[in-house]
Amino acid sequence: MRWIGAILIIITCFFVGLEYARKLEQRPKVIRLWKNSLLILEAEMVYSHATVQNACSNIAKQIGSPLSGFYHNISSRLKNESIDLYQIWEEEVEQFWTRVALNKEEKEIIKQFGRTLGQHDIIQQKKYIQLAITHLENKHQESIEMNQRYGKVSSSLGLLFGIFIALLLL
Repeated sequence: MRWIGAILIIITCFFVGLEYARKLEQRPKVIRLWKNSLLILEAEMVYSHATVQNACSNIAKQIGSPLSGFYHNISSRLKNESIDLYQIWEEEVEQFWTRVALNKEEKEIIKQFGRTLGQHDIIQQKKYIQLAITHLENKHQESIEMNQRYGKVSSSLGLLFGIFIALLLL
């Protein structure tokens, strides 16, 4: 019975390490999607003079999952509800963050950007978009470094940690 428990502990710790490695690998991809979506948003608002609702709808069609759902939800909520844009943005950001492997810093960058969205003229809006992209670029580089440093090691550490705990319990 002890051996079965020890094997279950080892397997569980190994899969926890694998999940951590998966999140480290996913984080740069999602940050890159955010940067691309903000570039599309800038083009839609500055050059096409699209409304926020139309811009979000167009982004949802052009960008990949999981971010397309975020922009689709914002577009449909802006169309169907008479709530403030920032409130919709904040609620969707909270809901989105439960599904992706991003840190609180990225969440705060996106929330702060949402506060400025639709509040200023085109020139100021472009500056805020560029500021958010700059912040995300810094986080993107940081996430790539973390993935390179800890990504491959984390599954091995999970396995070793599981073996260590199993040996302590035996």
